[in-house]
Amino acid sequence: MSNSTDETTNRKAPAGERVADWADGRLGIYGLAKANMRKIFPDHWSFMLGEVSLYSFIIIILTGVYLTLFFHPSMNEVVYHGSYVPLQGVRMSEAFSSTLDISFDVRGGLLIRQIHHWAALIFLAAMLVHMMRVFFTGAFRKPREVNWLFGFLLFVLGMFTGFTGYSLPDDLLSGTGVRFVQGAILSVPIVGTYISMFLFGGEFPGGDFVSRFYSVHILLLPGLMLGLVAGHLILVFVHKHTQFAGPGRTEKNVVGMPLLPIYMAKAGGFFFLVFGVISIVSAIATINPIWAIGPYRPDQVSTGAQPDWYMGFSEGLIRFMPGWEINFWGHTLVLGVFIPLIIFPLVLVAIAVYPFIEAWVTKDDREHHIADRPRNAPTRTAFGVAWLSWYFVLLVGGGNDIWATHFHLSINTITWFVRVGFFVVPVLTFIVTKRFCLGLQRRDAEKVLHGRESGLIKRLPHGEFVEVHTPLEQGDLYKLTAHDQQKPAELGPAVDENGVERKVSPVEKARVKLSKGFYGENTQIPKPTAEEYREITSGHGHH
Repeated sequence: MSNSTDETTNRKAPAGERVADWADGRLGIYGLAKANMRKIFPDHWSFMLGEVSLYSFIIIILTGVYLTLFFHPSMNEVVYHGSYVPLQGVRMSEAFSSTLDISFDVRGGLLIRQIHHWAALIFLAAMLVHMMRVFFTGAFRKPREVNWLFGFLLFVLGMFTGFTGYSLPDDLLSGTGVRFVQGAILSVPIVGTYISMFLFGGEFPGGDFVSRFYSVHILLLPGLMLGLVAGHLILVFVHKHTQFAGPGRTEKNVVGMPLLPIYMAKAGGFFFLVFGVISIVSAIATINPIWAIGPYRPDQVSTGAQPDWYMGFSEGLIRFMPGWEINFWGHTLVLGVFIPLIIFPLVLVAIAVYPFIEAWVTKDDREHHIADRPRNAPTRTAFGVAWLSWYFVLLVGGGNDIWATHFHLSINTITWFVRVGFFVVPVLTFIVTKRFCLGLQRRDAEKVLHGRESGLIKRLPHGEFVEVHTPLEQGDLYKLTAHDQQKPAELGPAVDENGVERKVSPVEKARVKLSKGFYGENTQIPKPTAEEYREITSGHGHH
């Protein structure tokens, strides 16, 4: 008996268990995992938009590491003697030559290039849709304002990472885009020339811009984005996703499933699904075929040169602007380029600070963990749709030559449409969207009071025909009436208790006016009250 006990006591634990014990003794992994791996998260299909962004970013990193093994970020000229026969004997930069080698001589190189580029486009598209979901549901409110900024910075850095990435091959299309950016930089008064000379290492195109873009593309911007992704995920873990209103869901609880094993299993499967879809798209849809475009030459411009979609609106700003110039003291200020260059960052800043503007207008410092239905915040929803419409108008402007050639339209007509639409379309979409939201609110109120239309027609004893309505279940009633309806701010009495006129700052007056724009008359339909519901359902006026 003693021998058996001694053998059991002296038997070594499995190697994996010993490693886990060693790590836990130094890092406290077990306690950390026990406290957090069963953390509850709410579930909704729209959360997958952020996951698509995350998984696309991981795919970009993985494929980018592979591409760096074969790419030569140099503008030194060489004569091409590779596998692509039509370009043999053509002088080109090492950057362009090595990109051709990746495409035709490296095993799987073209597919990896395609996956890298498509993943970048999908990353930014998913980021935009994800941010719109956050915006329209009010998920940016306290305590998630900082996470909104993280997501916004990720989107902006992704735009510039994409620009520097598709500029690296030094082909005629990307070179035209770089020339466009260089022209915009030159429009900046006083310092524009110095910035251009520093960026390009001399007169355009210089001899250093590929190597400098390469360092920015693979080191600086991805490093910043990795830090922002980590911070974003930490804050998501701390604050969790917002949850939509429903039975049992409050601002102080979370109804959902645990992180482990359910969410981890779903996340792993969804990652491979996203990877698979991007791989299929990359295998069947060619993007950026630089061999058909040729190497960059400053004296040539590729036909139908268009930037990727996320940079199209910035080009649209410049294309629709009149060619205004101001000449003074022997210098020329090119307003037709400089004004759009100023508008572009101002729009981005407005998007970044919107959560703080809304919090200031509403004076709402509560924590919000229940997401809004977009229809219940008509003014915010109208702002979001107006911004999207403005963006698409500028996207049309950025591709005015393509619209003209493909639809046989006058390019001047398109340009004037964009000029007028820049001011008119957002206003119209704001008004229409707000009316739609109010109409949906009114329909919800009718559903609460009268129930859902059943499609059945009943004839009453006195001959009247009425439609039978099916009363809503308690859970549906709660969803339609759980939202808050804030009242607009007021300036208060004109005089204080002593009869002295109150001094109200212009800032406070502006805040009150904006508050009335958000929550004043004709901005929301009053929710049905419990008394109205009881009166209707008790038989008075109820069919």
